[in-house]
Amino acid sequence: MRGLVLALQFLTRLPLPAVQADAGDFARSMRWFPVAGLAVGAAVAAAWRLGMYTGDAWLAALFGLAGWAAITGALHLDGLGDVADGAGAAHKDRARMSAVMADPHVGSFAVVAVVLQLLAKLVLLHALAAGHMAGQMTGQVGGAGWALVLVPPLARIAPLVWTLALPPLHEGLGSRFRSAVGWGHVIGWGAAALAAGLLVAPALLAVFLAVPAWGWWLKRRIGGISGDGHGAGIEVVETALLLALVVVR
Repeated sequence: MRGLVLALQFLTRLPLPAVQADAGDFARSMRWFPVAGLAVGAAVAAAWRLGMYTGDAWLAALFGLAGWAAITGALHLDGLGDVADGAGAAHKDRARMSAVMADPHVGSFAVVAVVLQLLAKLVLLHALAAGHMAGQMTGQVGGAGWALVLVPPLARIAPLVWTLALPPLHEGLGSRFRSAVGWGHVIGWGAAALAAGLLVAPALLAVFLAVPAWGWWLKRRIGGISGDGHGAGIEVVETALLLALVVVR
């Protein structure tokens, strides 16, 4: 249970008691990232459903997005911004990429990436809400709420894959987990993702395309994985799954 508490402390803003842990305990907490994602998904779906009581799909989307930012503390948006700035720097001078990603200042690429990400989630949450409301009117209520709960945990399976499949960019947060996870953990969580897609919403199976796609892009453009790459990837996979839920009815 220590690993789960550490994963929740790292990935959410939930008020939790302090636990005694060393570097090994923290590394092993990655195995629990998808479970911590369930807490994120529950908070997002609850806020989204609360917004739907207003009868306005845009308010439902805004509530859901606000819940997403509140439960995570916008943790992964920081990684997305850093990767965007780093990729922009690598386009002209690959040698400057690491320095740009480590720079605490926010560049124009980061601002654009974060704004587009927030807009994408807002629009997709609105589309889900509008579709759910339309289904209620025709008596065809779908499982959009349950599918939304599963988006964050599925996205948090991805770091286990990237940790094992990609070379570390440097010795930092992203490399600490490598010795604590194995392909057995990936296979176990992959089976859970397959079951989620088959039982809840086939669109969720898009995770099996989004995760390797982001890994391929990181390897090609950045050269490997880092903590920022994990955070940015979680954001990208979440948006890809939302898009799949909207497109695949």
